[in-house]
Amino acid sequence: MKHLAAYLLLGLGGNTAPSASDVKQVLESVGIEADSDRLEKLLSELKDKDINELISEGSSKLASVPSGGAGGAPAAGGAAAGGAGGAAEEAKEDAKSEAAEESDEDMGFGLFD
Repeated sequence: MKHLAAYLLLGLGGNTAPSASDVKQVLESVGIEADSDRLEKLLSELKDKDINELISEGSSKLASVPSGGAGGAPAAGGAAAGGAGGAAEEAKEDAKSEAAEESDEDMGFGLFD
């Protein structure tokens, strides 16, 4: 992902065909060591392709992917669950509070972490 991000940054900067050394230079400027194998694979996949066309194709494909929680199984179901309903609600509250704590800790992330 970091290699792709660096490639896209170079594209935004006007370099329409970034080389491996260009991408490595961007990554090294923020203290990240590039993985040569992954970088070469990425560059071979993107060779002779317009990144803007790839992004628009990907966006149209993502638009057709269903998202949301409409098809999921019900959480602890009614009378069949018996006394488990209260425990399920408590577990949900615990999960929410843990998620809130985790999101607070992520505020110090870097661009390429």
